[in-house]
Amino acid sequence: MKPTIRDVAKKANVSVSTVSRVINQKGYVHEETKVLVNKIIDELGFIPNQLARSLTNRSSKIIGVIVPHIGPSFYGELLEGIESQASAYGYKIMFCHTQDDPDRELEYLKFFEQYNIEGLIIASNFSNRDKLQELNIPVVTVDHILDENIPSITSDNVKGGALAAKKLISTGCKTILVFRGPSFLLTTMERTIGFLNELKAHQLYADIFDFDLISPDVKLIEEVLRNNPNVDGIFAFSDTLALTALNIVQKLGKKVPDDVQIVGYDNTPYSKWVTPSITTIHQSVNFMGKQSFINLTRLIRGVELDSLHDIIDVKLIERETTKS
Repeated sequence: MKPTIRDVAKKANVSVSTVSRVINQKGYVHEETKVLVNKIIDELGFIPNQLARSLTNRSSKIIGVIVPHIGPSFYGELLEGIESQASAYGYKIMFCHTQDDPDRELEYLKFFEQYNIEGLIIASNFSNRDKLQELNIPVVTVDHILDENIPSITSDNVKGGALAAKKLISTGCKTILVFRGPSFLLTTMERTIGFLNELKAHQLYADIFDFDLISPDVKLIEEVLRNNPNVDGIFAFSDTLALTALNIVQKLGKKVPDDVQIVGYDNTPYSKWVTPSITTIHQSVNFMGKQSFINLTRLIRGVELDSLHDIIDVKLIERETTKS
């Protein structure tokens, strides 16, 4: 059983109101008493709840969302989908970006617990999986599968990789590079499998390089491209990577798509605004956000999901960085 404010007051030999003043930092409390109360709070592992009125029925109408990054790409669109659906259901969201830091994950879990969130959506490669059980709330993951028993929503990454390969192969690419994300990510592995299997069926091979999908190392990408002067096809696992590769290829004096063809991933808005516009794999990120919230509210209400792991279809969007 979780410790209560009364447990803290009893052990500190003070009143509940005194503990409350220490927690809320309001009203006078002797400094020695403050130190004692805070020490006991830490010893007992007591977490002050900012929404005490909802303790009995967990009706805070708040859900937590954890993402590794915030930006105008995948995660920005995902958050937009979650928030729009939450608003329609009368919910508010509290989101945080962890930068894939386990310590930040723990900090935010404690923060969420204070606000008595009803459920949690995780869109990161979450490290503190054992801590999720202690929260005792419904959890849904997006773009990741943390555990076979935790509901998830992902896009068909294997198909996405295969579609990219088919496009490059059909337009004559023979010397192909893959600029992908961190190898430990499920999405990275699945897209790689789909892409390489398609190449293998045509007796082709690709050299693979790992980068940050959001903030890729520009100098390293340029070095790779300089060391591979005969490359005629690039599959990038994000539109950010694709755009970076596009800029460097052009800097090196090559024409896209005449000399080098490029396929990106995510179909972010800027992929169609740049020149030449980027051929990319579209995944319905906004829909994934909305569906993750819908599934979470079903779990909150105790409704069984039709499927524990939803896989959303993807499609190729042909633009100007590949030949027609």
